[in-house]
Amino acid sequence: MKEYDFILKFSLPDNEADPENCIAELAKAGCDDALIGIGLNGRLALDFTRRSPSALEALSSAAKDVKRAIPGAKLIEAEPDMVGLTDVADILGFSRQNMRKLMLKNPDFPAPLHDGKPSIWHLARILQWLHEKGMYKIEPSLLEIAKAAMQFNIARDLQDLEPAFQSNIQTLFA
Repeated sequence: MKEYDFILKFSLPDNEADPENCIAELAKAGCDDALIGIGLNGRLALDFTRRSPSALEALSSAAKDVKRAIPGAKLIEAEPDMVGLTDVADILGFSRQNMRKLMLKNPDFPAPLHDGKPSIWHLARILQWLHEKGMYKIEPSLLEIAKAAMQFNIARDLQDLEPAFQSNIQTLFA
């Protein structure tokens, strides 16, 4: 089994609920491998270090544990996923300037999810690109958890598609 580090952010079923009340239930449900952040009422962030055969199983089991402890909790975001260049540089241990130079000098650098100030990428796409180019040694478990977090976030967003749009999605991006 490998160890995976990731964060799951949830909204609570009652926006006015005090997240402090959920901590004991989360521990009973198997979330004792997470640090729990309770900054905003109605929101919860869990920073997991979970041992599992795969990143997808780690994320899935953690999300199921949270939903068992807090029925009606909704996943907001799985991390590590959406990042700026500074985030990528921090994760990989080099400068933002170096990351920016890689982006500007390589026309095949992954396209951002959002192109603006700041631009946002899926971490997995940048890590995969760096790995394929052989530019940097990418920790396999980091790439695996970034890919799984990206899939979780994409799946969450797909739930918001209207049925009529959903049926035409294949033709739009083919």
